[in-house]
Amino acid sequence: MSDEATLPQQRTEERLTELEIKLSYTEDLLDTLNTLVANQQQDIAMLLREVGNLRQQGDEPGSAAPRSLRDELPPHY
Repeated sequence: MSDEATLPQQRTEERLTELEIKLSYTEDLLDTLNTLVANQQQDIAMLLREVGNLRQQGDEPGSAAPRSLRDELPPHY
């Protein structure tokens, strides 16, 4: 085979290798982002439960009256 015939095949193999490397990085990024989104969803669910608990505490009879932050002095006074 002549060198002229192997050059396009060699270039095709190089391009294929580059694409495989990019695909590998893309799959890794996708896995990382998927884990991040799953963790954020857990955090959101926990925060929603906390807000629900705080609302229930505020609705209970005998709980402290709601305070206005305008009535409190800033910490530097």
